[in-house]
Amino acid sequence: MRHQTRAILTLLCSAAVLHLPASAQISPLSAPVTISASDQAVLDMNEAYRKGDKKRLAELLPLARGNLLEPWAAYWALRARLREAQPAEVDQFLRQYAGTYQEDRLRNDWLLLLGQRRDWAGFKALHGAFRMNDDPQVQCYALLVERLDRGTPVAAPVAERWLAARNDEDACTTAAELLVSTREMPEATVWQKARLAIEANRPEVARKAVGLLSADLGKQVSVLNGNPARYLAQSASSDDRQSQELALLAIIKLASSDADSAAAQLKGGWERRLTAEERAWAWGQIGKQATLSLSGQALGYFTQVKSRDLNTDHLIWKTRAALRAGDWAQVKESIEAMDRETRSDSAWVYWHARSLQALGRGDAQQQAARAYASIAGTSGFYEMMALEALGRPVTLPPQPQAVTPSEQAWALREPGLQRSLQAIAIGLRGEGVREWNYTIALAQPGGLPDRQLLAAAQLACEREIWDRCINTSERTREQVDILQRFPLPLKDLVVPRSLAIGLDPAYVYGLIRQESRFVTHARSGAGASGLMQVMPATARWTARKIGMTDFAPSRINEREVNVTIGTAYLKLALDDFDGSMAMASAAYNAGPGRPRNWRAPGGTGPVLEAAIWAENIPFAETRDYVKKVLANTTLYAALLHEPQQSLVARLGQVGPRPSNDAPIDADLP
Repeated sequence: MRHQTRAILTLLCSAAVLHLPASAQISPLSAPVTISASDQAVLDMNEAYRKGDKKRLAELLPLARGNLLEPWAAYWALRARLREAQPAEVDQFLRQYAGTYQEDRLRNDWLLLLGQRRDWAGFKALHGAFRMNDDPQVQCYALLVERLDRGTPVAAPVAERWLAARNDEDACTTAAELLVSTREMPEATVWQKARLAIEANRPEVARKAVGLLSADLGKQVSVLNGNPARYLAQSASSDDRQSQELALLAIIKLASSDADSAAAQLKGGWERRLTAEERAWAWGQIGKQATLSLSGQALGYFTQVKSRDLNTDHLIWKTRAALRAGDWAQVKESIEAMDRETRSDSAWVYWHARSLQALGRGDAQQQAARAYASIAGTSGFYEMMALEALGRPVTLPPQPQAVTPSEQAWALREPGLQRSLQAIAIGLRGEGVREWNYTIALAQPGGLPDRQLLAAAQLACEREIWDRCINTSERTREQVDILQRFPLPLKDLVVPRSLAIGLDPAYVYGLIRQESRFVTHARSGAGASGLMQVMPATARWTARKIGMTDFAPSRINEREVNVTIGTAYLKLALDDFDGSMAMASAAYNAGPGRPRNWRAPGGTGPVLEAAIWAENIPFAETRDYVKKVLANTTLYAALLHEPQQSLVARLGQVGPRPSNDAPIDADLP
């Protein structure tokens, strides 16, 4: 079975095109690309668009006519001057490029502009044809039009989008302003918006939200944000409703930097003056901030109020604090207080089942088994944990029927996929990815069906566009092709390099899959580069550490150099963290200093299951990253090694480093 699986994988990832007729065979992305004159015109237009050079765009557009990427060229030319464009020009573009991503993208842009201009008649006429319908600001304008045109009650859907918006965007703020002025949206929603903004350290958003009630109240938000402790001291004699809300904002702000001081403010008198709902929010936020700092006081802060009075976010953090404290009764209580949708997330299904087992009341074991069975599988971290809780190893799911020649022919003919592949081939990866995603997920309601998704994924895999292969295959609902989702490119490089330095190749593949999806020239916003997303300073340090004398920063995207440096750094991190894949993964993502502190905040801390430790990682990105890398590793191990694998065994435990053990590499960057 093992050799058969590996043989299939090799065929999938290494052969060019297994089922295509010669006339339809596709070159992989690594093959040389010939740039035609019209291709160059498209590339020049992209550069002009980025510079906002409208004149140059107009000059180049005729040269791009007839190119496969003409819709992009025409989009850039019109989008750059959209504020000066006439409605007839927009209508002409929408007709000429009907059915394309660029048509709906321009419709999205034009709808936003019509909303900003308060051209509600024009907005209403155009909105019905909008296919993507995934822009919350367009949605808020549409709801506002419904309210103005028909008097439709829209306070609830507007509030949902307004509360979710991180910035002060025109559409949802304008809709909220109208609804607040007519008292269709309650004041409580405004204060909730302000609380969320202060929690997210977005004081200007909070000020503008509260300013919908009065300009003076908005100014008070700026004052309390500057010095919350002083504001609370000066407001001690105020007891009207709005003063209480402002005081709560000050407590939330104070908690973000000093949870213990915020708790002292509550206990010092403010707790008695707040409403029950305000007290619950205050203690919930204090508990959350204490949990983020891994404080032993965190669970105690949460238990100052009933779980049923906490909001969803605070219940999630209370559950994490209870897991860290080993208080299974509080784990159970917190999860059971969550709303149905949150409670059904695989993480909380798993931990609720664990709490039932730990407490052992009545038919708890049977309840736990049913809960595990409801999520058990190979689709994610907790799904695998549930599988093992049922006494079953992690194994590969059966392969679906191979993509047929007719399905492959459809993928080759699909215009959106063709444009995407061409854009990526000539270096317009961002545009290609956007068009690809639109084609598979948004061009038709509900996205493509499974068989077409598998065909599109196969096409991407054959072109060695591994990120689109993986992400497209992951969208299937019933038919899971594990070989598409977990490809093994560059085996001749990754496997021997990993083995030579004592790393499990499955771990390296699991990390690369999460870091870059095997995109050789991937670059993060922080400046990390290549397959293993190595930071420049880290690359220089590691190169010196391993004696790579011919290293130069310009070589970081070379596959061999990137993998050599990335695996060397990962091995150093793994050794520094006592062989813990969980901690080494966290170090790779967030730097080693943070997981050193997370394993033993203040130099002390409990010995935890690594799953509990990972769930308590303060950074959302790193928390998700560690779980995904370990889940990836487990499935890659089933592909590369034995078919039966254990995620639990890879996780192990995390606790303080023995007091007499210094870090192996204290200067590990």
